[in-house]
Parts: sequence; structure tokens; C-alpha cells
Amino acid sequence: MGSREVSNQDWQGKHVTVAGLGVSGIPAAKVLRGLGAVVTVVNDGDDERSRAQAAELEAQGITVRLGDGATLPESTELIVTTPGWKPDKPLFTAAAEAGVPVWGDVELAWRLRGPGAAPWLAVTGTNGKTTTVRMLASILRAAGLRTAAVGNIGVSLLDAVLGDEEYDVLAVELSSYQLHWAPSLRAHSAAVLNLAPDHLDWHGSMAAYVADKGRIYEGNQVACVYNAADPATEDLVREADVEEGCRAIGFTLNTPGPSQLGVVDGILVDRAFVANRQKQAQELAEVEDVDPPAPHNIANALAAAALARAFGVEPAAVRDGLRAFRPDPHRIEHVADIAGVAYVDDSKATNTHAAEASLAAYDPIVWIAGGLAKGATFDELVTGAAGRLRGVVLIGRDRELIREALTRHAPEVPVVDLGRTDTGAMSEAVREAARLARPGDTVLMAPACASMDMFVNYNKRGEAFADAVRALAAESA
Repeated sequence: MGSREVSNQDWQGKHVTVAGLGVSGIPAAKVLRGLGAVVTVVNDGDDERSRAQAAELEAQGITVRLGDGATLPESTELIVTTPGWKPDKPLFTAAAEAGVPVWGDVELAWRLRGPGAAPWLAVTGTNGKTTTVRMLASILRAAGLRTAAVGNIGVSLLDAVLGDEEYDVLAVELSSYQLHWAPSLRAHSAAVLNLAPDHLDWHGSMAAYVADKGRIYEGNQVACVYNAADPATEDLVREADVEEGCRAIGFTLNTPGPSQLGVVDGILVDRAFVANRQKQAQELAEVEDVDPPAPHNIANALAAAALARAFGVEPAAVRDGLRAFRPDPHRIEHVADIAGVAYVDDSKATNTHAAEASLAAYDPIVWIAGGLAKGATFDELVTGAAGRLRGVVLIGRDRELIREALTRHAPEVPVVDLGRTDTGAMSEAVREAARLARPGDTVLMAPACASMDMFVNYNKRGEAFADAVRALAAESA
């Protein structure tokens, strides 16, 4: 809904502290100032970039306090925080002692929706969120609905809620950080794709991480979508306080039961949103309509389809939307075939859960892995993949942790351990992988680790892999 529909009467003169500059803090500060609030931004850092951002905000009448994100500004009535600020920050401790509420940017966007605002179809999970949300948006567009993929995906929810463009429905990606600070969010329908240890340094424990993911189901109106292969997601549905009549809808890679979506003979089928779900199933699409048709991506497609069907989308639009969808770069992206060997970039597999899904999609594999482990262990990952590994090439700072797991659980698999962490190591890694591979194999870069020891981000790591593969292809031509 347009910003003209948002009342500023509740914000005029309200003292609001915004915690953190950055992609969500700066827009939040500007929006609040525009609504008449007295805004102070606090930020831990005091570098050149922060000072430039502060100057821009101060020109708009916003107070900025750099180098001190711990002290609660006097007269603060509300804190709006960027998602990355951990709950144990001294600022939030001081807020709790003073009885000052803390919202995230998602909570702020939810509260600022105008009358008749577009409902939210929300998605969270350890892995697959962005792909599922983008699939969902593609399906909704195929149904003729005005929509956008927003939230943690890079498009600000504040922009979507307050901008001039009107939507029928929003496809919303939400991280555990965002959900932690969004107490009043109530989605039309929501999905938790999967749960695996991640961001535990932020949440403090796996239980706290899971609880924050589960907030997405609170107050759901039509459907709570869960992963039948991940019982913890169904447990969260059972624990959620939802609207009367809201249903639990499962998705599975197997034949679906009643109130589930699943796969039968290469067909994605719906036994949830049909007249007689005990005896009927509705065909939605073929497995080959999903790009790429890897198992975890089929699961993403089923979750997206479930949310779309909960919103009343017809089966043909599910098929057309999935056919139109193209995955983002560095998500199980096929780069090239060289001498009968496929080269696949899954640089986005930055944790063991994502790498496990990627490794399950190919056989046999020459695996390129390593980077920043972020406290992860690799025994379970290696045990599950051992039978599909032709060889392994290790790069990055914490590669020894993967090497040790390989020694314990796959001692017969040849391993090349590249003792370097410079960006040029990727070219050597691809050459070593090519040496180990045979026709019919897949060289898969699914690092199971973060990238920042060697690269700015996983995108740059993926680009380095693709460049190295293309250079190898040119030599082989």
C-alpha cells in the first residue's frame, strides 16, 4: 500500500532508537523520521563508511551516535534493531530493564501496513529459503497476482509496505534473526523448510534457534507448511497458536498422504487442497519442470506450491510458475561439461546441511570443499556422502576438520589437500578435481563452509570456480 495511507499520528514526537546502520537500519531511520518520530541511530562502528552514512542521516534531522551501541539513549520509547545485533547486546539488556520494547525491521514493516494491506506468505528454514520464495513469487505471478519476493531476500519489506506499488500478496523470506524481533507478525500461511544447527553463536542454543524459526507459524490463518522428512518442523506446527481452521500441510519427496503434497511417478501432486483428500490427488507439475530437479530443490518446489495452493492458486499456475523459474547463481548451478565431466557450482552451500542436500543430488562426485567451518563438525556429512565420492579437493582455513572426518569415515577416498588460502587456490582446486574425475562424474563445489577466509562472499567464491572451469574448458577445446 502507498505511504499516503500510513497514519503518522502514533509516531509524532515518539523517541525511537535505531540500532545499527546498514541495509535495514538506514531505511528504518528514514521512515521513522518521515512519520514524525524523534530518531537516534546508535552504531558500534566509527569508520569512514559509517561517518558518511551518519552525515546523510543527520542532514535529515536524525541524530547519529557512532562508536557506542551499548548505551540506551535518554527518553527512548522504542528500539528498532537491524537483524544482525545479537539479543545479548548491552543495549537490549538496558532496554529490558527500562521496559523499552525492541522491534526488528520486519516488525516495523508489519505494524506500518496500511488498511487492506497485502497478506504475507512467509518462508523460513536453515536452507532453501531464497529459492523457495522466488519459486513462490514466480507461481503467484503465473496466477496473475501482483506480488514481489521480499524480506531477507534483499528487497526491503519497508519498501514493499510503504511504496506506491500495490500488491495482492507478498512472498516473504524471513531469517531466524528477523523472526526473533517480530513478535506480532501474523502470516496468511507460512513454511519452515528444514532445521539444522546454524547461527548458534547468535541464538545461544539450538533450542533458541528452533524456537525463533517457529515464530513464523504464530497466528497463521490458512496453512502451516512443514517438512514431513524433518519431524522438528511438524513439532513447531503442533506448538503454534494459530487461527481457528488453520491446517497443517506437509510436503514429502515420497507418495503424499492426506493433507500433504508429494511426488508420484515423477509428478508433483497435491492431496491437501482438493475436495476429497482421502481419495483424490491433483497433478501440479512434473519433476522435470523444476530447475534443477535435485531432491532438495523438488522439496523447495513442493513447499512453494503448498503456500500458493493455500492462497487459492490453480494447479496450472503452479506448473507455469515452476517452469518459468530460474535459480539464482551459485545454487547448484551447472557451469560446463568438459571431457564428459559436469562442473557444478553450489558455493551457496555454506553449511553442512546445505552441502548434504547438494551431495545427495549427484553420483559419483569429486567434491571441492572447505573454508570457514563456523564451529561445524563434518562426520555426519562425510558418512552420508562417502559412497558417492570419487575424490575430494580441500581448500580454505578449516579444511583440516573435513580431512579428519574423511580419514575416519572415508579412508579409501583420495584427498588432495591444498595448503593455501589465497584466491588463486580455486584454479588449482579445479585442475586437481579434473585430474581425479572420470567421464560421467560431477565435480561439485559445495564447500560446507563460509567463504570469508578466502573470498569477500560466496558469490565471489562461485565466480572464481566458474572462471577456473571456463579457463579449463578453453584449454580443452
